Amino acid sequence: MSTLILTRIFIAVAAVFGGLSVAGGAFASHALKNQLSDRALGIFETGARYQMYHALALLLVALLLSRAPESETFFAVAGWAFIVGTIVFSGSLYALSLTDIKWLGAITPVGGVAFIVGWGCLAVAALTFK
Repeated sequence: MSTLILTRIFIAVAAVFGGLSVAGGAFASHALKNQLSDRALGIFETGARYQMYHALALLLVALLLSRAPESETFFAVAGWAFIVGTIVFSGSLYALSLTDIKWLGAITPVGGVAFIVGWGCLAVAALTFK
């Protein structure tokens, strides 16, 4: 996949994740405030917070990728890891908070591992800048 296409994908997904994070946070603090327990609300808010962190991280990856195509492989892995991590980590927290299905909490660390992989690849990409 070309660097330009990958950059566009990452920027677009970052924008969608960021917007959905804001909408989800607002939804939780207004519509769900009286529907969920404090614990469930906190879980939902953690999902929204990590979604926003990684929307911004994905945006950073896209911008760096556009400036340093020689590190494309590591940036690509970092970007995809942030996308997968956001879907799995935040998605499982949203589902857990809304359904109280306990086993969903066991999926969350898989998303956390994807986040760690993404940050690790970002670090390696930084070392391969020319």
